[in-house]
Amino acid sequence: MKKTIIAFLSAMIFLSGIWTLVLSQEKIRIAVVPKSSVAIFWKSVHSGAKLGAVALGSVEVVWKAPDDVAQQISIAQQISIVEQCISDGVSGIALAPLDKEALAGSVAKAAKKKIPVLIYDSALKGTPGKDFISYVGIDNKKAGNIAGEQLAKLLGGRGKVVMLRVIAGQSNIRKREEGFLEATSKYEGIHVIEKNRYVSGTTEETLNECMKIAEKLKEADGIFCSYEQSTMSMLLALRNLKLAGKVKFIGFDAPAPAVEALKKGEISALVTQDPARMGYFCVKTIVDYLRGKKVPSKIDIDVRVITRDNLNDADIQKVIALPSTSD
Repeated sequence: MKKTIIAFLSAMIFLSGIWTLVLSQEKIRIAVVPKSSVAIFWKSVHSGAKLGAVALGSVEVVWKAPDDVAQQISIAQQISIVEQCISDGVSGIALAPLDKEALAGSVAKAAKKKIPVLIYDSALKGTPGKDFISYVGIDNKKAGNIAGEQLAKLLGGRGKVVMLRVIAGQSNIRKREEGFLEATSKYEGIHVIEKNRYVSGTTEETLNECMKIAEKLKEADGIFCSYEQSTMSMLLALRNLKLAGKVKFIGFDAPAPAVEALKKGEISALVTQDPARMGYFCVKTIVDYLRGKKVPSKIDIDVRVITRDNLNDADIQKVIALPSTSD
């Protein structure tokens, strides 16, 4: 009788172990919510997220991008996307908030449903490690400082400068602009002649705004654009004005057309993130959290300055490698 009971208990323990293993291998569904469906930056984030899912095993990435429409409409769409993800019962959410205030309520709802949310790229109102599990991204103010120092170096510490601004809500880009202005303010010979031109929307809409300051662009010795779309629109504006390659131009992010312009000398340098790495760590951090591991409240992604001199370096080539556009 005793042997029978021992055998029964052993069998139950064995079956329990198998069931635990099955549960531990149950597929994790992570919704990754970017700001846009178009920019190469976000496609690179998607590629990195998918790589993370493959590397970790039993993970599915659900890509949920808002349409590229007016800012306020996109914010409303992003809120709707997050709340739909909560209703769908995803395992976790990685969110790049379009507005640090507007998305806070949806993130709080996810937390009440025990769905971990990770914030990436842009800040959200709240405390990492408390209101959401972690933040993955660059130090945006430092990135702006780097851009300012790079332009000052190219100008020899003297010259007239134009900086495009993003409209309200994009706290990460605003910090880059603040960092740029902070860095250039240290040089008495540098004068920012335009810093209140606010842009957003499509490349064409941003190009139209650039053309409105054509006279200042003709006067400028240096230009800084703080995100991908403004960089590409400014490049088109400079070409239209026959100024490409004649003015020192620092752009942000590294889509293929900007890299080609860098090779031609139309862009002087690109300050860039590693969006694929960002996407990878978004997924890895959420999966680690769900599997009971302690995760850091903040994960810093380094920025790089790309010039024609270092363009062919192996580490730079990894950053600018074209992402897969397939789902």
